[in-house]
Amino acid sequence: MNPNIPQTDRTRVVIVGAGFGGLRLARMLADRREFQVVLVNRTNYHEFQPLYYQVATAGLEANSILFPLRAVFGDCENVHIRVTNVTGVRTADKEIDTELGVITYDYLVMATGADTNFFNQQNIIEKALPMKSVSEAIALRNRILQNFEDALSVETVDERDGLMDVVVVGGGPTGVELCGTLAEMKRTVLPSDYPELDFNMMQIYLIQSGDVLLEPMSENAHKKSEEYLRELGVEVRLNTRVKDFDGKTVFMSDGTTLRSNNLIWAAGVRATPLAGLPKEVVGRGGRVTVNRYNQIEGFTDVFAIGDVAMMVEGDKWPEGHPQVAQPAIQQGKLLGKNLIRLLKKQPMQEYTYSDLGSMATIGRGLAVVDLPFLKFSGVLAWLTWLMVHLMAIVGVKNRLLILINWTWNYLSYDNSLRLIIRQKLPVGNFSNMQERVADTLVVNKQS
Repeated sequence: MNPNIPQTDRTRVVIVGAGFGGLRLARMLADRREFQVVLVNRTNYHEFQPLYYQVATAGLEANSILFPLRAVFGDCENVHIRVTNVTGVRTADKEIDTELGVITYDYLVMATGADTNFFNQQNIIEKALPMKSVSEAIALRNRILQNFEDALSVETVDERDGLMDVVVVGGGPTGVELCGTLAEMKRTVLPSDYPELDFNMMQIYLIQSGDVLLEPMSENAHKKSEEYLRELGVEVRLNTRVKDFDGKTVFMSDGTTLRSNNLIWAAGVRATPLAGLPKEVVGRGGRVTVNRYNQIEGFTDVFAIGDVAMMVEGDKWPEGHPQVAQPAIQQGKLLGKNLIRLLKKQPMQEYTYSDLGSMATIGRGLAVVDLPFLKFSGVLAWLTWLMVHLMAIVGVKNRLLILINWTWNYLSYDNSLRLIIRQKLPVGNFSNMQERVADTLVVNKQS
């Protein structure tokens, strides 16, 4: 196969990854005639990651948080999108290897983001439920809803507990928001969907290894998030680690166990750099060491932005910036300006992180917000969270869909998204079919 990217006299910028940083950079360069932009991504859409948990809990349709890349760059003749996996980079040759073939570059930008970090616990890798992609969020939704269906037919209380109880590991925004939403579902919509089940028996556990929830946020956020979750009926366990999971029992570091078939892992992330980089530039958590211009250490033509980049910024960020959307967006925007400066032979500008604040929603009318100048919680924080996330979504149609869903859910405590949808594979021997197709193609070519 061949990527079939036209050769031009424009400077080719290859961006790997269409998350917040990669998309922002590509949009910065899309209308610049001096650049040819090649955007390489595993899927043909951008994902709004902060709302994965709402897809997983049937609050939003998956397409509400997805936006097709070709819809973003449809009128940009200098932007070429290739949907494929990148298998490695060869910096000496200025090439990346993909499943479509080799792509050359003048400048390479890694915006590959991060994936779930299971900390090398094999049983948890095999049996826990991650939530770092929209497909994983849909799989989690299917699993939770199917469990309630199965719980109607089991014979023992132990089996029913295993199906209905949920253990969430990780007290960051994902874990907190997911537990809050599950707790609200338990109190409102699930009893009406499954009147034969006693949801007073359903337990939701949040396990956090540290001594507070939402650790990077303020003390007010720590206290209020825990208070809100406990009021919703979530059992919060701090200073506790999950050390093993066999698919039916969660084993804790303090020797206790929890009976549950459902272990949702939101305990950390690990960056996903491209294979082929020098080992010395890949540090803790897979993050790649970059300078203040986002150039990877030792290179002038290879950059990294967002979650995959490890940039030390004085004493304030000695271990790199937080792996959230804002650093990625800001770095993508500045790198776009700096690439233009490079072509004009002007000095680049150093990146300085502008912390716009953090927020998390715990439930209906409950949220915590930390702004640089103000910390607050409750209904006002919840409305602030709604507005900020709504405006950050790509596409007017997506914003409208989400607004309609949120409004309907608020007014009715109900939605029509609690559906178990799985892919059905046709029956047949596909290996033989592929061989027959290949043989036919060879015969036709020879003839």
